Amino acid sequence: MKTKLTSLKLTAIALFLTINGFAQDASRTKVLTTIAIGSCSRQEAPQYLWPEVLKNNPDLWIWLGDNIYGDTQDMALLKEKYEVQKSNADYQKMLKQMDIIGIWDDHDYGVNDGGKEFVKRKESRDLMFEFLDVERNNPAWKREGGYQSYEYGVEGKKVKIMLLDARYFRDELNRVDRKYVPNLEGDILGEDQWKWLENELTNSDADIHILAGGIQLLPEEHPYEKWNNFPKAKQRLLKLIGTVQPKNTFYLSGDRHISEISKTVIPGYGAFYDFTSSGLTHSSEGNTTEPNGFRVSKLVDKKSFGLIKIDWSKTKPQVTFEMRGLENVLIDTHKVDWGK
Repeated sequence: MKTKLTSLKLTAIALFLTINGFAQDASRTKVLTTIAIGSCSRQEAPQYLWPEVLKNNPDLWIWLGDNIYGDTQDMALLKEKYEVQKSNADYQKMLKQMDIIGIWDDHDYGVNDGGKEFVKRKESRDLMFEFLDVERNNPAWKREGGYQSYEYGVEGKKVKIMLLDARYFRDELNRVDRKYVPNLEGDILGEDQWKWLENELTNSDADIHILAGGIQLLPEEHPYEKWNNFPKAKQRLLKLIGTVQPKNTFYLSGDRHISEISKTVIPGYGAFYDFTSSGLTHSSEGNTTEPNGFRVSKLVDKKSFGLIKIDWSKTKPQVTFEMRGLENVLIDTHKVDWGK
């Protein structure tokens, strides 16, 4: 009898894994037409935007960092804070209706503006993966750091998303008079992540490529965290895009408690965008004059989330960025111009 029960249990487990695997495969082959994004969510704060996100019926949600405010070396406490966020009733609806992926920034990493010096980075990484339900067979579990890659869609309508870890390997950054001093030789990604990224881009047949990380890539003028504090690393990333020439590539960021869209032109490649969406539960209200020579949108100082809408009916996929707020109000929109 014991042997028979054991056999039944194993059969049930195998059936569950098979069904779950089919569900995951179906999810990955779904053609994405609406992607929702956001960052900066205090787990204990009112979370008014989830119902507004759901009104848009997105296929996918991408966390862009500060997914909770942990700020602790106590991993039990960090786990509790993730559980508070995950148990939110409206967020639970999100989990049931769409895929959710993401990457951290600093507060969910465990330390404000932290880098590779954080002593609990390995333990914190695992908690982030658990919060995001990263599948145990995902190669990301076997690597150092939190970077991940996902592909959705079918031939001719594929979207590849590469989530960049700008914390785990990031070099030292000093501040003088509340302003960061650029680390001229410092790095953000670390060599293993650079090699991984180059491989992901070089060997991709996707029609749209999305890079996503916690901190802004293009803006240069504000005194806060940004890729421009590590100019060598920033130029390396832009040069990589120009060299590899992945189709229709843009970047997503969070962190800033404002939303904006920035644009540059990479020599030999064309237009390249940085869509910043922040914050979900709190924002930098009153920040309406911050300079950004790359900005091509409104500077949004209210609570907001972002949408990426993809029209596959054209010869070349048409992408539109939207910034939306309370009551699902459309704050600003920008149609991506893939030209020069």
